[in-house]
Formats: sequence, C-alpha cells, structure tokens
Amino acid sequence: MYTHPTCSAFPKAAFYRSLFAPVAGCVRESPAGTPFPWSERHLRCLWYDSRYRPAALETVDGQALTVVDPGRWNLEAGPDFLEATLIVQPGARHLQGDVELHVRPSDWDQHGHRADPRYRRLVAHVTWAHGQLPAGSLPPATLQVALAPFFTAGRAFSFETLDVTAYPYATIDDDPPCRRPWRALTPDGQAVVLEAAGQERLRRKAERLGAGGEARGAGQVLYEETLAALGYKHNRQPCRELAARLPAARLREIAGGDVLHAYALLCGVAGLLPDRALPGWDGASRAFVRSLWDWWWKHAADWEGRTLAKHDWTLANCRPPNQPLRRLMAAAEWFGGPSPLAEQLLALSARPPRDFLPAILALLGATGRHTFWATRQGLTGQSLPKPLAIVGPDRAAALVVNVFVPWLAAAGRTELTTALLAALPPEDDNQVARHTAHALFGHDHNPGLYRRSGLRQQGLLQIFHDFCLDTRGGCERCPFPGALGSR
Repeated sequence: MYTHPTCSAFPKAAFYRSLFAPVAGCVRESPAGTPFPWSERHLRCLWYDSRYRPAALETVDGQALTVVDPGRWNLEAGPDFLEATLIVQPGARHLQGDVELHVRPSDWDQHGHRADPRYRRLVAHVTWAHGQLPAGSLPPATLQVALAPFFTAGRAFSFETLDVTAYPYATIDDDPPCRRPWRALTPDGQAVVLEAAGQERLRRKAERLGAGGEARGAGQVLYEETLAALGYKHNRQPCRELAARLPAARLREIAGGDVLHAYALLCGVAGLLPDRALPGWDGASRAFVRSLWDWWWKHAADWEGRTLAKHDWTLANCRPPNQPLRRLMAAAEWFGGPSPLAEQLLALSARPPRDFLPAILALLGATGRHTFWATRQGLTGQSLPKPLAIVGPDRAAALVVNVFVPWLAAAGRTELTTALLAALPPEDDNQVARHTAHALFGHDHNPGLYRRSGLRQQGLLQIFHDFCLDTRGGCERCPFPGALGSR
C-alpha cells in the first residue's frame, strides 16, 4: 500500500485503516505514486454534478465523450448510476445504460462485478486512475473513462468542495423547470395533481390486470401479482415463473385445501426445499423440513423437469425475513388454504367501507401465526422470543396499493376501490419517489404532503415514469412544467 511521510505523525490511524482495509470498496488509497485519500462516493458526486464534471471528456482510447445525462443515482445494489445518456464521437453515437465508478480500473474485478448480472447494461466504467482493463473484462462495448487527467492538469478543484452528505439531491438545486410552476400551486393544488397522477397509475395497472383476467382468469392474475409482490425486487421474476408453472387452481386441487401441503408443493416446484439437513439446524427445523418432504416426495416425480432451480432465485441479497422460502408460506395460506384470497377480498363488500382497509391489513398480518415460521426467520438460528409476521406492514401496504386495489377495480368492485383509495397506506419510501419529490419541492421540504399517503406516493412514481424517465429531450424540453402552468 502507498505510504506517505505524514503517516508517522498519526500512528493510531493505521489501526483504523486495518479495520476497513479488507472490506471491498472501503480502501481509499491507490497504488504507489497515485494517492487518492477520498471515497468512491466522492467520485459519484463528481460524476453526477455538472458543476464539477468536465464538460469535455475522453475515453481512455481517445474518443470524445459528452454526458447528456449522468444517470439516476442508484441508492440500492448494482451499478452506481442507472439509465445514463452519453454521446461518443466520432459518429455522434448515443449510448444509454448504466455507469459504474471505481478508484482504480482493477477494482472492477476486486469487487466481483464481472460475474454479476446486474451490470450487464453497463455503458461506461469510470475511474479516477488512468488505466484500461483487458478485453472481455467488461460487458461488450463498455466505455472506459479516467477522470484524474482532467483534474490534475492545473484545474482549480478540491474534493473538499463536495458536500457528499447532500447527494444525490444537491444537484437538483439547479432549479429544474418544473419546480417554479409546482411551487406556484397551493398545497391543496399540489395534492390534487399528485392524487390524480396516483389514480392514473392505478388505473393503468387495473387495465393490465383486467386484460390478464380475461385471458387467464381473475383468480390466477391475483395469484401471479401477489406472488410477484411477495418476491419483492430481487425475486419478482422467479415468483412469476412459479405462478405460471404451478397455477392457483392446480395448487388447490393437489393440496386439497391443506396449507402445509400447498406450502410443500410451492417449495418443491420452486426448487427451494432443502434436500439435506445443514449445520445449525435444530430439532424443530429438521422436523419441519422432514414433514414437508414426507408429502412432497409423493408428487415430485409428477414435476420432473418442470421445477425451478435454486440458482434461479436471489438469496444472498435478501434479509432473513424476506427469504422466498419464508414468504411462500403466505402464498400457501392465501391460495392453497380452505378460503382463497380472491373470495376473502370480494367478501369485504359485506363490511362498512371504513372497515375495508383494516380488514385487509389484519388478514395480511395474521399470516403464518400457527406455523413454524411464526417465530423463525430461517431454518438456522434460534426461535424468536415473540412472533414475527411473514408479511410486515411495509409489504402489506405494497400489496394493498399495487395489487389488491387494481385487482378489485378490474373486477368491477368500485365501492371497494373508492373506499380504499381514500385511505391507501403509504409504502416504504423508495428512491424514485424521493427523486421526483426533491425535483418538485427542493431538497429542503416537508415530506408530509406525500409521505403519509399511498395515493400521493403513487402520483410521484407516475410523474417520474411519464416525464423524468424520458431523458431524450432533457428537462428543458419536458412538457410537465407547461402543463402545470396551464392549470
């Protein structure tokens, strides 16, 4: 590692460096001769902020590069920026895709990105240090860009200038065209726009679910959408595939209304049922898995060649409560038990409208209370001191907003839909909603107008997808500000 004479003045600093040096992404120094005492977050801020990013860049092989849009700052796992737009000369080639930043080119392999499918849409690998990775290291046609040459040639710049805690919202202070007409609206006027946009988002979902219901049946569509929502962001696709391979009607027919039989069938077809005991299992875990196998092995031959594989699922990035093996218990209860979820939802119309939402949330919160998973997060580890819901409040809110309300609307239950729209629970905040809110309100605002309303959150998402996501014309050509000004 590079050392500097000043290191001797701070002898205890070496101990701190030893704590984080083995952790990928935390080492802050480059090879000998090229010290970089900053973090990758500093580089992300530099790339994102047009006030500091050089207007004229070049790739390491000499192609001129213009950044039309640096991309959306990714607050989750995967590439640092999503859906960037770049122009490369000669030929004025437009590239759109993701961007990853590192201190050194070699960090790409050290951080294990080469085999990670989340980086397949990469269009640029941006580093501080100059260097070029061998052919085949990066996804095909990925540009390699080094920033250091543009900042070490006498340019007056210091990383101290960057307030890294303010990003990604610091750059939205550039006063986007939508903010002025938005702020001209009264709070009630802003609420009207957000709720209208939210209803449009749910209307489009209902339209899609209605078309699916005509093709595959309303109960099957509810099953597919619910399983996808239980898969959350990491396992939506395998959950949809499971719903297609094991339809709801077939699940109920084989399981005979027995929830544990339905669960064993779901886990078996999903390819998630462990075939041997693992270290760390206690007696309860062994007995539970054994009971599932006692039923599954009688049916396994019928599904030969039609089951998913364990590698189809993303397991490493899931928190224990969100593991698909645990979440499938909710699917078994709702779709394999004696009272299908579709019937329970439609039966809500017998209640007073004020009870619709509490009844749904109570139904979701009761899932798994009398099973192994009531006090377990996984097959390993000890039993929890108190029950833990399989579907927590955030996932329950997401199911109500994204699945149940559109499905009920598609089923023609207007009275249920209207009552639920007035009381939609807020979901867990996400980066798309935060991005849109900060563009409209500025980063110094009170989020109370939208954070307590699921419908207004949906409105922020719809505005983003209708306007902010289309970067071809940039903010200056966006029609949204003009529409707001005409109200």
